[in-house]
Amino acid sequence: MLVLTTPAAPAPAVGSLRVRRLAGLALLAVVLVGACLASIAVGAKAIPLGGVWHAVFTPTGLEDDIVVRSLRMPRTLLGVLAGGALGLAGALIQGHTRNPLADPGLLGVTNGAAFFVVIGIYVFGVGSLYGYVWFAFAGALAASVAVFLLGSVGRGGPTPVTLALAGAAVSALLAALTSAVVLIDVQTLDAYRFWAVGSLAGRDVEIAGQVIWFLGAGALLGLAGAPALNALSLGEDVARSLGHSVQRTRVMGVVAITLLAGSATAACGPIAFVGLVVPHVVRSFTGPDYRWLLPASALAGGALLLVADVIGRVVVRPGELQVGIVLALIGGPFFVWLVRRRKMVAI
Repeated sequence: MLVLTTPAAPAPAVGSLRVRRLAGLALLAVVLVGACLASIAVGAKAIPLGGVWHAVFTPTGLEDDIVVRSLRMPRTLLGVLAGGALGLAGALIQGHTRNPLADPGLLGVTNGAAFFVVIGIYVFGVGSLYGYVWFAFAGALAASVAVFLLGSVGRGGPTPVTLALAGAAVSALLAALTSAVVLIDVQTLDAYRFWAVGSLAGRDVEIAGQVIWFLGAGALLGLAGAPALNALSLGEDVARSLGHSVQRTRVMGVVAITLLAGSATAACGPIAFVGLVVPHVVRSFTGPDYRWLLPASALAGGALLLVADVIGRVVVRPGELQVGIVLALIGGPFFVWLVRRRKMVAI
């Protein structure tokens, strides 16, 4: 008897996918380098690339050398670190919650940092960025721990749904407490609003030095959990059958997100849209494999934050528009366009 069979669809070429991913990472690296050069060269005082080269490698104490080395290079370094941390944290939180609209603030990181900064100003009289950093980081850590503990209540332990619900509840509570404190005291409101707008301006290399160790630890934890996160995206039962501990993977993920997003928020203030938009953009060429998605999100996050910072210096020159405002103005319409133009990749 003759049996007719339908030929199987050809499998996607593994080699071509790998080439596309490598090309995407290389392009992001080039864009990041270009953004760094623009961040150093562009500002209220324009400095040609020749002057930038002289200031970086053969400084002689000229005015351009001082501007580049004492102001713009530390600002650029912090932008790369904070943007990379937010991009990486965004990819991690979307993977762990399996929610395409999740961002690092879902765990209460942003509102926890804001509340502790307000307490530092109102109760302890903290008035410098160096003091804000530690209060903000402590608040981000405390809020994340509270969200994780609340999301772990019950027999099932922490799940994407319970973590999201706990995060929404804790964030709403902290936002209300923050508003109550700043409305009580006008001086606290005046000091707080400069931190809350989100900016790279006025941050020197010492600020980056205070948070770089936490950022490094968070990045290592996040990248190390990529294989387990791949397995978890197939379902908890599949992850367990492959030998991964679901609870340990979630704990590592929450710790990594807290360290990354908490450090970036502490150093620069609340900066939105980087952790939300970046993973969707890079997923277009990396696919759902977190071994590629996570480093690509870090590169893209650093580039996006620096580009937004440069735009903020140019549009109102000789003044400056803070990077948090620029990202809100650009990120909102871009994300709406992204959602409407193509279906979001399922997580």
